[in-house]
Amino acid sequence: MLLALTLGMSVGIKKAMFMMCGELLGVALVACAAALGVAALLLKLPEAFIVLKLLGGAYLVWLGYQMCRSRGKLVLDDGSGSAPQKAGLQLAFNGFVTAIANPKAWAFFITLLPSFLVADQPLAPQLSVMIAIILLLEFCSMMLYASGGKALRHLLMNKHNVKLLNRISGTLIILVGCWLAFS
Repeated sequence: MLLALTLGMSVGIKKAMFMMCGELLGVALVACAAALGVAALLLKLPEAFIVLKLLGGAYLVWLGYQMCRSRGKLVLDDGSGSAPQKAGLQLAFNGFVTAIANPKAWAFFITLLPSFLVADQPLAPQLSVMIAIILLLEFCSMMLYASGGKALRHLLMNKHNVKLLNRISGTLIILVGCWLAFS
């Protein structure tokens, strides 16, 4: 969600939607894997789950560190073409990696999804409906965050405000990464 907020501020909602597509694809993949038993395999092999947690935590710590190191510049797309543009595919990849490397998502789907599946009913229709609902809610949430980022954009024209926001956000992301890796 923080990624949607940040992209809403820096590149706008339309470009942030590329990240959202990648993130939604990652969430769908995690949900399907959980429902089809890959998640059960991770539970049987706790080492694999630990590695996933550590990699997800390390990725978040790295992102947070990069934000903390920022010099207070937020490159905003003002439509003039002067701001460097991130490719849509790069944004989608960032969203995808963020989704599949999130151990909270794996834990959520491992614990939640099986309890809503009816064993004597066909799996595909049940899974399709549940994943569609989850993706719709996820998309709506990310759109709210990206819209909020766009609304905050005017406050972030000041270099000092951006530097402070980057340090606070970076520190929070580092803390979440450490918590995910070591919980």
